[in-house]
Amino acid sequence: MGIKIIIAFLPYLFLLLGPFTRVFSSNRQLSAALLSAYLQLFRSQPILPPELSFNFQQPKIPSHKTFMIKKKLVKKQRQNRPIPYWIRMRTDNTIRYNAKRRHWRRTKLGF
Repeated sequence: MGIKIIIAFLPYLFLLLGPFTRVFSSNRQLSAALLSAYLQLFRSQPILPPELSFNFQQPKIPSHKTFMIKKKLVKKQRQNRPIPYWIRMRTDNTIRYNAKRRHWRRTKLGF
């Protein structure tokens, strides 16, 4: 029942949002706008029957970046910096470039 209602009223939603479709940068934004317009038009009726309904919230997934990895990243971030100018003045050395600098794309940390 709910799917038939969505299909039946999609042309009307496109007519409503037709001038504004260029504003959306992606199909995901356009579909979200269509869904919100549908919800505003038919707030009292359910979108899908309970047996076909699904949860819009994504399941909880543990984060990729644990606290230990964050600590390692902070240390690597501190190490990956240019040589300060005052070291050259203090040591009277002609170090011009830190040879151990790490590029974010060329050298991966391997976590």
